[in-house]
Amino acid sequence: MKIHKEGYFLILVFFCIFLGLVVVVEVLSEHRTWLNYLFYAACLVGMIFLVAFFRSPLRQISREKDLILAPADGRVVVVEKIFESQFFNEERIQVSIFMSPFNVHANWYPVSGTVTRYIYHPGRYLVAWHPKSSQSNERTSIIIRHENKHHVLIRQIAGAVARRIVCYADVDKQVSQGDELGFIKFGSRVDLILPKDTQILVELNQKVRGKLTPVGRFSA
Repeated sequence: MKIHKEGYFLILVFFCIFLGLVVVVEVLSEHRTWLNYLFYAACLVGMIFLVAFFRSPLRQISREKDLILAPADGRVVVVEKIFESQFFNEERIQVSIFMSPFNVHANWYPVSGTVTRYIYHPGRYLVAWHPKSSQSNERTSIIIRHENKHHVLIRQIAGAVARRIVCYADVDKQVSQGDELGFIKFGSRVDLILPKDTQILVELNQKVRGKLTPVGRFSA
């Protein structure tokens, strides 16, 4: 386990803030009371939560070209057929993973291939499980062309709390399954838009782990 690079600055800032507050309270207090200790404990809990939020687990994966791995930790909140009109103009399968504040918030590429599209969409901040969040919220869209010619669309979606999506995708970049895609700070959902003949290997409300849980399998 390590701390994700996206958390370094924020953790340092909050450490300095909490430390400064503790010093001020110590200086202004004539003597310590239970309120002092309660405040110190709250600062400590806040720092522990912040560090835990930016944790980045070291996971070894066994790459399998026909498998589609979970791009994030969380719970499956959508498994349904949709008509995707923005990029493919065809019927597809959507699998959506909701990340709670207690999940790891790093995102990974679910398949190996070439990045053919990367678009940032400004938008709203509806709760991540809202049906319109996939089209209305701030989000990124990344399309990967797999070596078997299948295309996978990945969406990072901000939620009601999230206000910062980080994405490392670049068009024409070659990526490997399990490489880091990005990070959603205090955020919230990742969608996979898969070919309609994909064999889906997860169910609604199933908990998944990024880079480890198989979400689907490409057809031959």
